[in-house]
Amino acid sequence: MKLFSIKLIRRSASAAGLVAGLALSTPASFGQSAPFAGFGGNWSGKGTVTLSDGSKENIRCKASYRVDRTGTTMNQNLHCASDSYRFDLSSNVVSHGSEITGQWSEASRNLFGSMRGRAGGGEIEVFAQAAGYAANLTIRTQGKRQSVWITSKGEIRNVSITMVRS
Repeated sequence: MKLFSIKLIRRSASAAGLVAGLALSTPASFGQSAPFAGFGGNWSGKGTVTLSDGSKENIRCKASYRVDRTGTTMNQNLHCASDSYRFDLSSNVVSHGSEITGQWSEASRNLFGSMRGRAGGGEIEVFAQAAGYAANLTIRTQGKRQSVWITSKGEIRNVSITMVRS
């Protein structure tokens, strides 16, 4: 009986250790309390833009993110240019748990509107809209690397950017 009890305790301890290890190794989810943590600072890189006529151009980009100390409010400025193309995107967003809302503008085309979506775990996914324009924006940040994707049915169909923290 004593041998059975010792084996049962060892198995229980092993199972508890495994569960604790899995819990600690699980990545942060969309529900984390500071969804913009890790975004702050200056970033630069390059990518491609695909226009409505199907043409593609290489672009160079710079971004700056100001995140408040709680990690729940963020201001973004993203400037991208190629030899013949340019866009200047700015946004201000605030989180309500994992849900985010905010305003955005694109200066060179005089567009402005609202955005809503989700943020957390180093990722932002939003739907941005304005009069006559709508786009999906995804930003993923992992350490010093960031990827940005924008898709729409407007003049700019797809944007894909990879940046590193400056």
